[in-house]
Amino acid sequence: MAKKPSHVTWGGRFSAGPAELMLKFSESVSFDHRLAPFDIAGSKAHSAMLAHVGLITAQERDAIHAGLDAIGAEIAAGKFKWNVQLEDVHMNIEQALTKRVPAAAKLHTARSRNDQVATDMRLWFKHTAAELADKTLAAEQALLAVAEANRDVLIPGYTHLQRAQPVYLAHHLFAWLEMLERDRGRFLHVIEQANWCPLGSGAIAGTTLPIDREFTAKQLGFVDARGRPQVSQNSMDTVADRDLFIEFAAACAMAGVHFSRIAEDLILWSSTEFHFVDLPDAFCTGSSLMPQKKNPDSCELLRGKSARLQGNLHTLLTLTKGLPLTYNRDLQEDKPPVFDSFDQTALCLEVLAGTIGGMTVRRDACAAAVADPALLATDLADYLVEHGVPFREAHHVVGAVVQLAEKNSVPLNLLPAEEVQKLHAAFGPDWVEVFNLERAMARRRGTGMPGPTQLRRQIARWRKQLQSGK
Repeated sequence: MAKKPSHVTWGGRFSAGPAELMLKFSESVSFDHRLAPFDIAGSKAHSAMLAHVGLITAQERDAIHAGLDAIGAEIAAGKFKWNVQLEDVHMNIEQALTKRVPAAAKLHTARSRNDQVATDMRLWFKHTAAELADKTLAAEQALLAVAEANRDVLIPGYTHLQRAQPVYLAHHLFAWLEMLERDRGRFLHVIEQANWCPLGSGAIAGTTLPIDREFTAKQLGFVDARGRPQVSQNSMDTVADRDLFIEFAAACAMAGVHFSRIAEDLILWSSTEFHFVDLPDAFCTGSSLMPQKKNPDSCELLRGKSARLQGNLHTLLTLTKGLPLTYNRDLQEDKPPVFDSFDQTALCLEVLAGTIGGMTVRRDACAAAVADPALLATDLADYLVEHGVPFREAHHVVGAVVQLAEKNSVPLNLLPAEEVQKLHAAFGPDWVEVFNLERAMARRRGTGMPGPTQLRRQIARWRKQLQSGK
């Protein structure tokens, strides 16, 4: 008596189907159904290639394409019924297609789920990395707008969270821009790394059938800048490789670190103690007990999401570190971390852009903080250097000036000239001019410095770069 056919593709080898618990344990369609558009694109390209080499007819190809388009429309409309007993997105679509199109029984010719999912994921990475690059650009443009609107505002720069030297607020914002621009570059690099077609690698060793991998690559857009097809070069590495997953998660984790550092600055700046900025009400919350509170929740959550993104990266590194070549079922667990990294990074970028775009700079508080003459103590050391004093000696002398000011409870610039000149003969009658803030900033002319000349150049540079998106 013939055994009942199994609904699973590998059922011919088994006398019984998997236990219900095993089905629940091993299914992935609950999360990989989001790959459906890419799976359909891959199947259409594969069937086109099969027709191109004569393994199916043109009529069979067209029927398969029409069936896939109909299923895609149902999925987009939320009408498709996902079945966990069919394990994953690939088998759900294939089984639904086979019921409608008899020729679909030939669709899996010269293809394994190993190279199929590798293709789906590379298409997904190309799409999502491009989306994150665009969202990063939008956050950068929000930053540039704030910088340009407040180009004349000065604030203290900090080291060790102690006031250090004066900088333009825009210069500080441009430091954030540099961070985000590196993040955007990493997302664009992921697109380049993903741009290699895995189809045709099969389960591990390709196929004996006369397929055309380059044709498939062109169909799916896996081409270089000159339109030449790019296909993976080793069938074993193709199905075992998860570098791209790790690189994507690493790009998201690094972006998360930057979100966190930016958020920490904003949390400090919006506190009563600093009050350099007011954050937008739309991205803050209040207290259920204290009616006066305005909590920087968007920034605190940005800071918290960073840990989640790092955790996803660590999951992937741990998942892959001990696996032998080639495919192992462990690798089914590679998708939730990257899906979550994309979702959270995209959301963070939107929140970051909204928070920055809606904040108001408190010019009065910034001016009061930057008026502290101690911020120009290093400029006073430079003054001595210009008068022939070795820097180490000048540093020590200015330290003594600071100590004298603290002892007399007066600002540095209000110390009596005769008292200062007692500490070193190089102090001339013009020593107090060092504390002119406008003069101090104007002298910071070098590349990368926060002086007004460089600030104008950086504004022009960022405006050009962000407008072009390159």
